[in-house]
Amino acid sequence: MFTEESSQQITPLPEEHAEPPELRPSEPLQPPVKQDWISAWVDVTLSFGVWVASVVMLLIVPVIFAIPYLVYRIAKLGPPTPEALSADKALVFFSVVGVLPTHLLTIVFVWLVITYGGRRPFWKNIDFGWPKDHSPVIVTLLSVLVATILYLVAVGITKLYGEHKTDLDLLIESSIYTRMATAFVAVFTAPLAEELIYRGLIYRALEKATGTAITIIIVSLLFAGVHVFQYRNNIAVILAITLLSITLTVTRAISGKVLPSFIIHLVFNGIQSIFIVLSGFVDKDIFK
Repeated sequence: MFTEESSQQITPLPEEHAEPPELRPSEPLQPPVKQDWISAWVDVTLSFGVWVASVVMLLIVPVIFAIPYLVYRIAKLGPPTPEALSADKALVFFSVVGVLPTHLLTIVFVWLVITYGGRRPFWKNIDFGWPKDHSPVIVTLLSVLVATILYLVAVGITKLYGEHKTDLDLLIESSIYTRMATAFVAVFTAPLAEELIYRGLIYRALEKATGTAITIIIVSLLFAGVHVFQYRNNIAVILAITLLSITLTVTRAISGKVLPSFIIHLVFNGIQSIFIVLSGFVDKDIFK
């Protein structure tokens, strides 16, 4: 039997000064969103810094790459006139080849930012992989199909509305060697470098800071904008490049990965490069 004394011993004592868990001062009432906001815009700033550096390198590195040839030319023929330089096929060739180290340096800069100087994985953190729950074969086939349709649309636009030659047309008409160099850069370095910086680095940072819709607009305009000067003589080509840019960026948003956009870009440039190379072999000038 329980005595009065034992029953008093097991009776719980009331808690004094107890506070509801949701009102305890040790628990924050709101998540620390300010720190995340600052971090997101720091990433945006770094990403645009790399983008500016890549654009500057496109202007400077090919010139630096061509300096040895310029020194040789001046030593042999004397100071050239601007007209002579623009007509110098070897100089044009070296300026195109100089785009290759520019793309490689861009990839290195993107790698440094994404990996924090090599302290974390690169491909995973830049979202360069296959979309979840989708077969790589299906993704690849769809990407190839989209790229082919885009190229046909671009050809149609330029045939209907584009009559003026662009800087690219002048480059590939310079010599067979420049055609080959242009095709090589367009396939082996340009798609990777451009997708890593636009749909990888910049897209990743902007989406966290501004949301998907604004990011699609900004990234699409950035990519198209850097090509405007090269194609300034032909509004139809600019429209085609803008359509390509929008498609690549929307694909990045829908898939959540960079790889599908890279495949579309690679195939699009690959088809274009095939025709660039073939145009050299049907050009009667090469047989002179």
